[in-house]
Amino acid sequence: MSERAKFTLWCFGIVLNENNEVLLAHRTDMDMWNLPGGGMEYGEGTWETVVREVKEETWLDVEVERLIGMYKKPATPDDLVFLFLCTPVWGELTLSDESDELWYFALDDFPINTNPKHVSRVKDYFKDPDKLHMRENLEPWSRDFLTSLWINS
Repeated sequence: MSERAKFTLWCFGIVLNENNEVLLAHRTDMDMWNLPGGGMEYGEGTWETVVREVKEETWLDVEVERLIGMYKKPATPDDLVFLFLCTPVWGELTLSDESDELWYFALDDFPINTNPKHVSRVKDYFKDPDKLHMRENLEPWSRDFLTSLWINS
């Protein structure tokens, strides 16, 4: 009998403002910007996870428009990432225990310390917004990226 696979499912949201800028959250646990989102809890659907995670990090209530990406991370093969397009429906951006800054950025103005995997996913969306993107996310893991910035500065 084979062992049952155990996966960690991650759900992130692309939240756009009226200028088509992307909401990024600066993490409190490291100097890194990322899309709002996080890990699925037992009993949740992926769409419920992204709504909860965006709320926890930004205090915005969002509505899921649609799934726009599914990503496999080769460095952590037991992880699967879902990316949703979300629309804010209520609330104001408010800092949380997980986010010490929240800003909307144009894609070409993303901070240099934005998670490279998240940058590539946002680029996928803007390159072809009507497509469901499914691929391996080959960019470095965020801590590796930050270390390389520090070493090369």
